[in-house]
Amino acid sequence: MTTANQTSLTLKFLGPQWFATVMGLAGLALAWAAAAPKMGTAAEWVARGIGGFAALLFLILIALFSRRGQLHPEALTADLLHPVRHAFFATITVALILLATLGHALFGVSVFWETLWLLACLLQFAVTVWVLSRWWRGNTIGGFQWPGITPVLIIPVVGNVLAPLAGVPLGQHEWAAVQFGVGLFLWPVVLTLIMARIGVHGLWPDRLLPTGFIMVAPPVIVGLALLRFGAAPAWSQGCWGIALFFLLWAAQVLKPMLAQPFSMAWWALSFPLAAFAALTLKLAPTGQPFAFLAMPVLALATLVIGALCLWTVRGLQQGTLLVAEP
Repeated sequence: MTTANQTSLTLKFLGPQWFATVMGLAGLALAWAAAAPKMGTAAEWVARGIGGFAALLFLILIALFSRRGQLHPEALTADLLHPVRHAFFATITVALILLATLGHALFGVSVFWETLWLLACLLQFAVTVWVLSRWWRGNTIGGFQWPGITPVLIIPVVGNVLAPLAGVPLGQHEWAAVQFGVGLFLWPVVLTLIMARIGVHGLWPDRLLPTGFIMVAPPVIVGLALLRFGAAPAWSQGCWGIALFFLLWAAQVLKPMLAQPFSMAWWALSFPLAAFAALTLKLAPTGQPFAFLAMPVLALATLVIGALCLWTVRGLQQGTLLVAEP
């Protein structure tokens, strides 16, 4: 097989879930930016380094994903129809919102970041409508199916509650509130469906066990957004408590997860941990336990995402990642 054919075959398996890497790295950069009041300019430079890498990775993945669509349109169609993988398309728009949010946090208000944020939010809104509109098809191919009810469905929701993080300081308070409301409404709806799926049909396949950590993300982002809206810290502290519960609950799958070969599903740990660190840092000035836990949680998120990067590079070198699903 020629090198060109090998590259083409490899790209065939470059699914939208790969953009979760950008989400995790951009979230970690935002967490380090939130540490700047405690650590000074050093934390800001770390945030810029991680954020720059996340932006570069996003551009590379967009280019490769576009090329994959040209070479393997049938693979793209299969992803769009898949009961689980279709929701991963939201990782693309969520990653874009995070990059716009990070750009504003590090470089301030500008027309570029505002335009990028607005474009990303509109795309995210459209993706959310598309993902949920599939339910109108009923129990048909591409429609509502209980096997497709997994924590991955939370990703389209998270993208909407992210809107205020950059939207409020960019002066887009009204639209940020509108999109936040959509996400805030859908969060308990999707969570209820996930609980019902567990009770009626059992857990999702073992290789998707890491996606349980995605449930940590909504309360964390809601807590950060409430701080942006100027709500009393107690509301965000309550959200932090909900996130802590989901984090400890999801941690119960770590043992069976680590018993499996590394896969891109493990990146489901990255953004929730990074966002949890960011909220803890933001709440640190309000007192304990946030002040005590802020830096340890940031260190944990950094170590986990660093390990995920190393495992991903190793998986690419060994040829175990860009392959057909079992």
